[in-house]
Formats: sequence, C-alpha cells, structure tokens
Amino acid sequence: MSDGRAWQGNVKARLYERVRERGYDSLTAFAEARPTASLVALADELGPDDVAAVQVFSGLVAEAERSRKVTRLVRGQLVRELSQHLPNGWPAVLDDKTRFDVAHALARWTTYTPETHKERVKQARAALRASPPRPGWRPLGPDDELLRTLLPDEEV
Repeated sequence: MSDGRAWQGNVKARLYERVRERGYDSLTAFAEARPTASLVALADELGPDDVAAVQVFSGLVAEAERSRKVTRLVRGQLVRELSQHLPNGWPAVLDDKTRFDVAHALARWTTYTPETHKERVKQARAALRASPPRPGWRPLGPDDELLRTLLPDEEV
C-alpha cells in the first residue's frame, strides 16, 4: 500500500462495495464473521492494494456508533489483539517475553479504543493484570463471558 492507492477515490464506497461483494450488508457483519482476524487481515481480504486497516477500523467505529454498540466493538478489538499477540491464549507464567506480549496486546487494544471508552478500557486492563484469566484463555469473539464481565454493554 505504499503507493497510496488506499487513499484515492471514495474510500467508503470502495469498502462497502467490497463488503457487499462478499455477501455482507455491513462492515461489522463482515468483521464479526472473522472475529480473530487482525485489522490488517480484514483490510487485505477487502483489497490488499487499496484498503488500509485504519479505514476498516474507522468504518467499524462509525457503524458501532450508529448502532450504539461501541462497547461490543471495543471487546471485539481486544479479541483481535489477543489473537494476534497471544495466539496460544493467556500465558501460564509471565516471564519477560510473555509479559511483553500481554503488554503489547493491551497497548494496541488501547490505541484502537474510541475516546469515549478509554477510561473503561483502562479499568479493564487493570482488572486483567490484578486478576489474570486462567492460562490458555483465548476469547473467540466479543461475547466471551469474561470480556462481558470486564466491559458490559452499557454504552457511554
């Protein structure tokens, strides 16, 4: 994508055209069918040369705001980050490497959190650190029981 094609033309129209070509009526439906795929993987599937991950996320945020499901989106993004950085689930032991992997996943999650939910994510991160999930825990979607406990569906 270094040639800038992702930013040419009508980005939104391109995204939704690609989503419809794949049989989905929304970007959210497309992404939720791939709950552990990274934003980069979603963008690559929609257009490896002309869709950027940040465009996918921006579209997801817009849809979540319209449907008042931003908290669900935030939980879903944690699933994506954990899948990428902790593919074998939550580590049994926090040594230097696994501590870094956890920190990396949580930091990336925070960067992809809309401002309205930053404080709630900060509290959820603190809860995960204070009382880590069982070893091997690997949420497969935004409706994971622990995730719903950490971030219930009350919209802010």
